[in-house]
This record gives sequence, structure tokens and C-alpha cells, in this order.
Amino acid sequence: MTHTTIATHSGTFHADDVFGVGVLMGVFPSHTLLRTRNKDLIATADFVVDVGGIWDAATGRFDHHQRGFTGARPARQVDGDTGPTTVPGVGYASAGLVWSAFGATYVAAWASTHGHTLDAHAVADVANSLDHSLVQYLDIVDTGQGDVAPGIFGLSALIAQINTHWLEEQGLDLEGKAKLLETRFREAVAITRKFLDHAISKKVAQIRAMDIVRQAPRLLGGKLLHLREGGMPWTRVVVDEMPEVMFVIYPDSDGNQYQIKTVPVEPGSFDTRMDLPASWAGLRDQELAAVTGVEDSVFCHLNLFIGGARSFEGALKLAELALAEPV
Repeated sequence: MTHTTIATHSGTFHADDVFGVGVLMGVFPSHTLLRTRNKDLIATADFVVDVGGIWDAATGRFDHHQRGFTGARPARQVDGDTGPTTVPGVGYASAGLVWSAFGATYVAAWASTHGHTLDAHAVADVANSLDHSLVQYLDIVDTGQGDVAPGIFGLSALIAQINTHWLEEQGLDLEGKAKLLETRFREAVAITRKFLDHAISKKVAQIRAMDIVRQAPRLLGGKLLHLREGGMPWTRVVVDEMPEVMFVIYPDSDGNQYQIKTVPVEPGSFDTRMDLPASWAGLRDQELAAVTGVEDSVFCHLNLFIGGARSFEGALKLAELALAEPV
């Protein structure tokens, strides 16, 4: 495996250089980290992040501070009150520059390490999704385009808290301060990569779940989708691809019951294609059993979007009864 040198600036760090370096560390596990502002040392590095005054992915240079830098994501079309409007893409900081060049490689490496096989389309989907949901916001904060999370609740602000402060540096010489800052920098990289890796894991799980949901059996004339595993995301596939499905049934996370869930008219909506029967609202155990005739009934939510029974057969009967209700 090729050994590489990854350089970034010394001193106080920010989320964009932490993230960019972390991605390169993941792509090139055999590496030396160099935190410096020495131009000669920077020139010898294989990759340079957030320093050096050059953006050239082909030569491993990922800075955005130079005069005349205009790097940005592609413009996009959004619907406005007067019709489609072109919105400029979010400008790049070093996080986005590195991710645009190596994001897909990082995702593919993570998937391979964790035993997942992803085709090129799926890898690109994960990388683009994470740029949209995470990376661009690091760039927005770093370049002053906006404060996406006021206070210290955004990832950029939290990473900034890991920097040293004057009280910690008391009594240290320049070398001691530099060593302490590098230790903190590496801590920040580890934390950031943990968040990134979990985000990738969830996105990969969503992609794998889509195929499982598509292949799941449909019962009761196709109106009930049966998922043999609970906890997997199904809403998008069912909403977009299964207009006939009214309810989804699956085991709960504890394995103590089977739940029947309504299907929203669109992801995130509280409006459903079909509610559970109004006469079940808020009932539990024997009260619900008395109304439904299903002896192992467990509950029905007051808002009629979810219910359950101890057995699969009981939950299936609840679904059958709900579908038989007059609309």
C-alpha cells in the first residue's frame, strides 16, 4: 500500500480541515500527518488540505483561501412562487473539495471493509447524499455563508471546542503547544470520522432495505406489506412504488409483538392513505380485544397510525378488520 503524506496547517483547526484530512486518512490508511505552515514542507506532501493556496485535485491540493477562488457545487433548480428559479450551488471549503474528489472512494472503502457490496451507482448515491446532508454545511460555516446551527450544537462548533485554550497552554513551550494541538486534532478527526462512518452505515442500510422491501410479500389482496424484519426504513419505497399498500406489518424491536403501521401519503406527512378504525383509538389489551375479537391485541395508538398484537396471526387479523372498515 502506498504511503502518503497528508499536510494541513498548524495551529487552531476547524471542521473543514479536520473532515478533509479525516477522509484522506480513511482512503490512504498508510500515511504521515504533517501539520505545518512551512511552504517547503507543504510542497513535498502528497496531499495538502486547507493551506497552500492551490485547488488542484489532480495533484492533491485542496485549499480555498486563495484570491479569485470561486469553487462551488453546481447550481440547482428550485420551485419558487413565480416558477423555477436557479439557485447558486454552495461554495466549497476544504471539506467539500476533498469530498468531491475522494468521497466516493471513501464510501467504497468503508463498504468493502464492512462486507457490503455496492455498485458504482449506489456508491455515488451515498456520497452525494452525504454531501447534501453533511459536508456542504461544514463548508457553509467555514466560509461564512451562514450559521446553520447557532450556539455550539452544530458539528462545526463542536469540533471547534476541541481546540486548546490559553489556560491549557500555560507553561508549555511552542513544541509542547504544537504537540497538544496535534493530539486534539487527531481526536477531532476520530470523532468526525465516527459520525461520518455511522452516516454512511445508515445510508447503506437504507439502500439495502429498499430491495428487501420491494421483494417483501404482499398479503390481503396486495394491501398489506409483510416485512419479516422490524426497524428497516420502508416509507419511501412504499409511498413511491406501492400505491395499493395501505398497511405494513412487521415484528417490533423486542420481538414481543407484531405491529401494523399505516402508510403516509408522503414521507413525513401525518396524513395517511388509510387510518386504523376510529373505534380502536387509544385502546389496549382486553379493551381492544373486546372491540376487535383478536384475543392477543396489544394496543392501538390514539391517533390511529399504529397498532399491534402479540402474534403475527393476531396482527394479520387486525389488518384484515381495518381494511374491511367503511372508508
